[in-house]
Amino acid sequence: MTATSLPTKTRGSAPRVRIRVNRLVLYTVLVALTGLFLGPFGWLILTGLKTPAELAASPVHWLPDHVLWHNFADAFNLIDFLGYARNSLVIALIYATLVTLSSAWVGFGFARLSAPGKKTLFGILLGSMMLPQLITLLPTYLIFAKLGMVDTYWPWVLWGLSAAPYLVFLFRQFFAGLPRELEEAAIVDGCGYATIFWRIFLPQSWPVLSASFVIAFTWTWGDYIAPQLLLSTDRSTLAVAVMSTYVTSAGTPVANLQAAASVMYVVPILLIFLVAQRGFVAGMSTSGLK
Repeated sequence: MTATSLPTKTRGSAPRVRIRVNRLVLYTVLVALTGLFLGPFGWLILTGLKTPAELAASPVHWLPDHVLWHNFADAFNLIDFLGYARNSLVIALIYATLVTLSSAWVGFGFARLSAPGKKTLFGILLGSMMLPQLITLLPTYLIFAKLGMVDTYWPWVLWGLSAAPYLVFLFRQFFAGLPRELEEAAIVDGCGYATIFWRIFLPQSWPVLSASFVIAFTWTWGDYIAPQLLLSTDRSTLAVAVMSTYVTSAGTPVANLQAAASVMYVVPILLIFLVAQRGFVAGMSTSGLK
């Protein structure tokens, strides 16, 4: 071994050591964050496996003494779980499909068309995202009551056709980044803007379509206020049933059954995200960055 070989070898191994240390730190942080985010869901599962006495115990009973899997069966059988889930699924599919298409159309207009006051309208659109739902709740209810749409699914149809500001923003950012040559070539071939949207731009936007559909579906599946206000018990959704049905005769919530039902309530959303996660991540990464 020469005198110059040792320093060279040392210099070559030092970057590899730093890379390994950086990866170890990164993986440790990711595992810690994963545990932090999954912690509430894990606690929900544990709560669904306990007895009411264990839930009321002090100090906190972290693990159940006897795992009560039948709590999930009881939570499923005490209400028309599948019926409420079907109502939630119908409403969520209607709204998610319509709002995704309408938001794509509005986003296309903001991205590719020119009109006086377009920037002002887009600013108003973005500003409307800061309005809490509670502010518009009472006027919305009065409008639907006047139109005879209470206890029907028509409000979700109209909401879907009205587009959603955040989804419009996603589509606008995505469409604004597509090459102008696609549009110009289609115009030369005699296509109108409606044809350009449906045949050229919309097929290109599958990542944003996937992300928007998942977001809109999650919004509706998890909404409690609107179904509670607008729908009767038979037409109501699973979110309302889970929060209002598992109670004692005195009106006290049965926490272990509520937790078991909540776990079953969350599972469909997790499955949808796992199936569509590639498109969801791609859509979120390709929109909003321009």
